[in-house]
Order: sequence, then C-alpha cells, then structure tokens
Amino acid sequence: MKITFIKFLFLLSFCISSSMLAQDDVTQIIQKEYSYQAISGLDLDVDISDFLRINKDYSFQYQVDSIKAEGVWSIKENVLIFNYTVPDSLPELIRFFKIVDYSKNNLILSEGASIFQLSHGFSNKVNMFSFSINELFSPIVDRIGRVVFWDVSFGSYSNYVKNKLKKDIDSEDDPVFKIKLNEKLVKEHKESSSVPFIVLWLVFGAVFFTIKMNFINLTGFKHALDLVKGDYSDPKNKGEVSHFQALTTALSGTVGLGNIAGVAIAISLGGPGATFWMIVAGLIGMSSKFVECTLGLKYRLIDADGSVSGGPMYYLRDGLAKKNLKNSGKVLAVLFAILCVGGSIGGGNMFQANQAFEAVKGIFPSLSNFGPLFGLLFACLVGVVIIGGIKSIAKVTEKIVPFMAAIYVGAAMVIIVMHISDVGFVISKIVTGAFTPQAGMGGFIGVLIVGFKRAAFSNEAGVGSASIAHAAAKTKEPISEGMVGLLEPFIDTIVICTMTAFVIIITGNYQDVGGLSGSELTSQAFGSVISWFPYILAIAILLFAFSTMISWSYYGLKSWTFLFGKSKRSELVYKIIFMMFVVVGSSASLDAVVNFSDMMILAMAFPNIIGLIILSGEVKIDLKTYLNQLKDGSIKKYK
Repeated sequence: MKITFIKFLFLLSFCISSSMLAQDDVTQIIQKEYSYQAISGLDLDVDISDFLRINKDYSFQYQVDSIKAEGVWSIKENVLIFNYTVPDSLPELIRFFKIVDYSKNNLILSEGASIFQLSHGFSNKVNMFSFSINELFSPIVDRIGRVVFWDVSFGSYSNYVKNKLKKDIDSEDDPVFKIKLNEKLVKEHKESSSVPFIVLWLVFGAVFFTIKMNFINLTGFKHALDLVKGDYSDPKNKGEVSHFQALTTALSGTVGLGNIAGVAIAISLGGPGATFWMIVAGLIGMSSKFVECTLGLKYRLIDADGSVSGGPMYYLRDGLAKKNLKNSGKVLAVLFAILCVGGSIGGGNMFQANQAFEAVKGIFPSLSNFGPLFGLLFACLVGVVIIGGIKSIAKVTEKIVPFMAAIYVGAAMVIIVMHISDVGFVISKIVTGAFTPQAGMGGFIGVLIVGFKRAAFSNEAGVGSASIAHAAAKTKEPISEGMVGLLEPFIDTIVICTMTAFVIIITGNYQDVGGLSGSELTSQAFGSVISWFPYILAIAILLFAFSTMISWSYYGLKSWTFLFGKSKRSELVYKIIFMMFVVVGSSASLDAVVNFSDMMILAMAFPNIIGLIILSGEVKIDLKTYLNQLKDGSIKKYK
C-alpha cells in the first residue's frame, strides 16, 4: 500500500513536471513574429503585410485587415491569453486562444469557431531583427534628441500653442473644425511643440553669414550662373570634377524626399504660410552654403594622383590651427567626421533604400517580401558607381539630377498652368498665412518655426556635407566654388519645394490631410490632376534615393579616410559596409536607427557652424579680393 502511494506521487509529480516542461517549451517556441496565412470563421481580409508579434518581454502586437492591437500575453494549459491595452475609460479586454498546433515555424490558434493559421518565414526573421535593433537604439535616440532638439523656449512655446488653441476653439463656430481643433489640443498635450535649438542654430548661422558677406546670396547669384555655365572654367585647373558636376553631386545629396514629403508636412502642420518661411530660410541658407563651400575648396588636399580630399574636417583642423586653435580644431574635425560617417550609413543610405523599396511596393504589392533581393540589386547598382570614386559619381549625377528635376518641376508646371487663374490666390494664401495664419496653426511663431525647420532639413545649409563634393571642383579660386554652392538652396528649396507647395495649395489638397503621410499627400495632390503621376513619383523617389545614396557614400568615405587613413583597403572596407547597409535598409524598417542617423546629420551643424563663424573673416577678405580681380580682368572668361 505504501509502495503504491509512493508510485502514485511519483507519477503525479512526473506528469506535473512534464506539463510544466511542455508549457515552457511552447512559451519558448512561440516567441517570434508570424504572418497570417488564413483566418476562418471571421470576416477579415488577410494581407501580406499583416502580422502577429509575440515578444520575449511578454508583450504582443498584431495587425490584421484594418485592426491593430497590443497588450501583454501569458500561457496557461496550452491556452494563449491576450490581455489588451485599452483606454482607462473602457472595460478590461481579455481573449483566450487555444493552441491547436505549433512547431518551429508554424502556429495554429482557435477561438470558438474561428481558426487562425500563422507562419514564421524569412521576412518575419528580418522584422524581428529590426524590432530588436530599434528596441536597442530607442533610448539612445531619446537622449540624443533631447540635445539636438532641445527646446530653447523651456516649454513656454508649447503653453503658448495650447492657449492659442483654446482661444481658437472658443471662437470657432463650425462644429467639424471645432472637433479638429480639440484633437490638435489633445495631441499638443501628448507631444509638446518646441523651438528646437538645432533649427535656431542653423538660422542664426545663415543670418550671420548673409550680413557678414554683404548679402552674397543676392549679389553673387548672376556670377554663380556664369560659373556653372563654364564661362570661367580654366581647363588647366587642378581638381576632379567641373563646377556643374560638383553642383549636381551636392544637389543629389539634398534634393529628394525633403522636397516631396517635407513640403507636404510643413503645409499640413503650418498651413500655406509655412511655404513663405521655407523660401526665406532657403534665401538666407544660400549664404551658409557659400561660406562652407569656399572653405571646403580653400583647405582641400590634392594627392600626387590628383585625387582630392576636402570638407569641414580639413578646414576645421587646418583653418582653426591658423587661428591658434589647433586642439579645438582637431576635436571639432574628428567630431564632424564621426557624425558624417554615421549620417551616411543611416539617413544617406538605409532610409533612402527603405523609401525606394516602399515606392516599388506601392506599385507592385506582390513584391512586399522581396526587400532583401531588391536591396541586393540596388546595392550592386550603387556599388558600380561608387567604386569609381567622385568622377564616376559626378558623371551619373550630372545626368540624373537635371533629368529628375525636369520631370518633377515639369509636372508641377503643367498643373500650375492648368490652374493659372488661381496663382494669384495661392500667392495670397502663402503671404497672408505667413503673418496671419488660420486657427489651429500655432500662430505666427508656429508657422515660422515649421517653415524654417522643414527648409533646414531639406537643403542642409550649414550642415557642411556639400562642401565635401565642392572641394573636388576644377578651380584654383575658392570663392568661385562658394558662388556655385549658393545655388543649391535656391534650386532645392526656392524652386523645387515652392513648386511642390504650389501644387498642394492650388489643388486644394492642403485643406483635408486625412492622416496622409508627406509623400502620400504630394502624390494625391499631383494625382488629382495627372492620374498617372503616382507612377512618375515612384520613379522620382527611386532616382532621388539612388542619387542621394551615391553622393552620401562619397561624403562618408572622405570622413572615413580622414579618421582611419587613406588606403585602398580602408576605402574598400567602407564601401562594402555601405553596400551591406543598402540591403539592410531595404529589408528592415530600422526607424530608431534612421532617426539616430538623421540626428547625426543635423548635429554636424554644431562643429561646422562654429568653424564657419571663426573663419568667416578670412572668407570676407577673400571675397573682396576675388571681386576686385573680377572687375580688373585678372580673372578671365574662357567662353
């Protein structure tokens, strides 16, 4: 009897432990991302992008049809329990899913009569990888963001916006618009508006250089056009590319999604008036480009083989050394180079590859799971160009940039001509909206900040990246290349961004954004008049992304060799890393990594503008000498 009882206890403990081990086994195996293969018993349309993510931290997220949900999960007796995250005003929601079957790559769940069939494939592995990386980078991004986007108003601007919204709500008679204003107020409480230090820093630099250089953005414009045409190009001058090629290479690094999506975001946030301040920011930004491109060429190094190295790294190090600031110059130069390498990998590479694939998916949804293959092909195309160096890059950009700008601006001009009678109305909306914005736009200050912020992100004036490309120009006159450089913000912001704004306003699409993203709003605006334009926009995004990537690969390479030395092996290592991240960017949405990289690009303005201000005195002297030589004929025309 005693032995029988002991056997019973042994068997009971064995069963319990086996059950616990089985449950632990299930728990370990199902912790991954799945795609929905089929759902029976519910009226849901399963899409290739739908997913269920069961995380190791016991959180879950899923998206199926139009439903999105999240919460925490647990397992009890082969039942998967989902405890949903819901607003405090709603009752608790818990659902129980029986685990019918599971394996390494498959999971079948049931809930009543409903059956959910899920599988774990390669695309899910890629998404899990990106999710893990994002989780790692998110706290880093938050900390860096507090510095780069530090609110110089200490919260007072957000309070101003809240009070302004409350007044607008009280005075608004239209019930529909009143609801929209209330939604903006709720959003403002969650995500406080700010006056970012980085934007003020870029604007301060632009205003300072405009005044210091006697409004060179206006007085030097005609001569800049003559230089680009090649009127003053001496074929004997040392360098690797022409003025025009240097301009198109630098433009290809800035003209892109900032023009397509950035303008739409600015108008959706600040109304038509934001366009006015984007134009102003572009005008004064021309002066920043002039100073940095002048110094980039002045302090460049030309090797025995004729290859050129230049940019902020060199004028910060060598220029500040002449001012008895040798150590400070070295620190700023190294800081800039590190930031530039990071920026080239993320914002100049992964983000571009990701957006290019998104554009392809938009036209061919069936290719949604072929991100790695697309990335591999894109990496090969990028590799073919960048392995040839700046000469190869310049030959490609001098053809792509004018072509894609002509397509985009041409389509915009067609729409504007079709609505030519409304042009006066659009100009009126832009000007009046800049100083007396409509309700809900955060007042005059809000519109101004939005306009300046989007322009700064678009043309990168003061960031210093463009001076790396301009340093390779065939000229012995640094001022002449500075003149060419000032055309960039004009083309990028004043021409292309303004064209985008006109189309969005003239078609009326700015009035009801309806949750559209920046590029979607632009596509909708163009598509409302030219039905096939979304296809052209997809091609434009591909070309913009490709040209941006090859330009930023050059910026990153020059910063890399500044840090690690110039050798074929060192250059090859960087180029291989760069091409690997093209594949990663196409395959995964590493939002936190790209945000981190974007911050690095903007943070390049900190060391750069410090150096530009210190060296601006010698640029002014050089400018005066150059203009005198131009007058007395010392600088000759060759055409």
